[in-house]
Amino acid sequence: MRSARAAAVLAGLAVAVAACGNAPTTTQPTTSSSAATGGGAKTLEGVKLEVAAKWTGDEQKNFEQVLKAFSEKTGAVVTYASTGEDTGAYLGPRIQGGSPPDVAILPQPGLVQQYAEQNALKPLTDAVTKQIDDNYTPYWKELGSADGKVYGVLVKAAHKSLVWYQAKAFEDAGVQPPATWDELVKASQTIADSGTPPFSFCGASGWTLTDLFENVYLSSAGPEKYDQLAKHEIPWTDPSVATALEKIAQIAGKKEFVADGNSGALQTDFPTCVTKVFGQKKAAMVIEADFVATPVVQAGAKVGEDAKYFPFPKAGDTAPVVLGGDVAVAMKDSPGAMALLEFLASKEGGEVWAKLPGYLSPNKNVSPDNYPDDLTKQLGKTIVEAGDAVRYDMSDLAPSAFGGTDGKGEWKVLQDFLRDPSDVKGAQEALEAEAKKAWK
Repeated sequence: MRSARAAAVLAGLAVAVAACGNAPTTTQPTTSSSAATGGGAKTLEGVKLEVAAKWTGDEQKNFEQVLKAFSEKTGAVVTYASTGEDTGAYLGPRIQGGSPPDVAILPQPGLVQQYAEQNALKPLTDAVTKQIDDNYTPYWKELGSADGKVYGVLVKAAHKSLVWYQAKAFEDAGVQPPATWDELVKASQTIADSGTPPFSFCGASGWTLTDLFENVYLSSAGPEKYDQLAKHEIPWTDPSVATALEKIAQIAGKKEFVADGNSGALQTDFPTCVTKVFGQKKAAMVIEADFVATPVVQAGAKVGEDAKYFPFPKAGDTAPVVLGGDVAVAMKDSPGAMALLEFLASKEGGEVWAKLPGYLSPNKNVSPDNYPDDLTKQLGKTIVEAGDAVRYDMSDLAPSAFGGTDGKGEWKVLQDFLRDPSDVKGAQEALEAEAKKAWK
């Protein structure tokens, strides 16, 4: 499920852009030539390398345009191989057989740790690391590291700190997009009083509840606590977790706030929760990531007109920006592999990709002005503005048994909490019990 939703990010934004008539021209950005980022001759002329990633269809075509720019710049001949949704199942046999791709793009940072432990990755060269130091916050460098060595660079992001809303429902209730959690609660009551339940929760898809928790927790507890909880350095019984759950209960604990009630929400998966808002008009808001754009269009609504969004409201001192995304690593210690990673980590490489539809860069020096549509420009701006406070999806950093398994761990406990939002203490104790098992 997590890989499926990650794959949906590019497709979602691409569909939304096309639907809005904002697709970019076919003219590709030009690049100067060098091994990766500077000027000079095509120093990799005739060098062959293979890149493996999960993307297919339009996502693959867009990435191949980035690879084409790299090839034109360096002279390298790059072959793309799609891993399919299960990247591990594709890479495992190739690693065991001694024939891995030169570069692989992994859907979760946890896989960096896993492959590093298997000695399947090559530490990044000083030139690649310099690009990371120049263009990324230290947090992203740490995510791509294992045992003090840097192995990966985050090359593509999914923005998970959004609330999508039905414009007419807000107009009918006379409310404006809220900027703070208290304003969200107040607006929700006004919307409910107007006759429309404010929220459609995707309770049957447990990962959506982890996304909700992560945004509230990052905002209310702050980045330092977020990092500690992500590593289970503090327990889930910590008072900061109680604060976040109590805030969630403010919107999930009122019957009139939840479309089809809490029991109905637990039977609603993603993307059905989106359809309830923009197709069936049964609720005013759905809290989820940029890839909501895909089911919005499928429901017959127009992004930017019928369907709009606002940044996840501040529930504390931090404006939350939670990202998912993909990490590029080298599986062969070859000049071509390192040169490609240097290019992907650079401002130049990020700008090549940013001019294509459906891409969002975690590179702080890629200006939002490069994006081809207003939606992505706005998302990119929030990433740049958040700076060092941006964080990666916490459940995707956790052991899979806790943060990534349907019907188990954090997913199951948060579903139980949605069923009874009054039991904050019980939810905390259950989360801690599951975390202890996963981190033992």
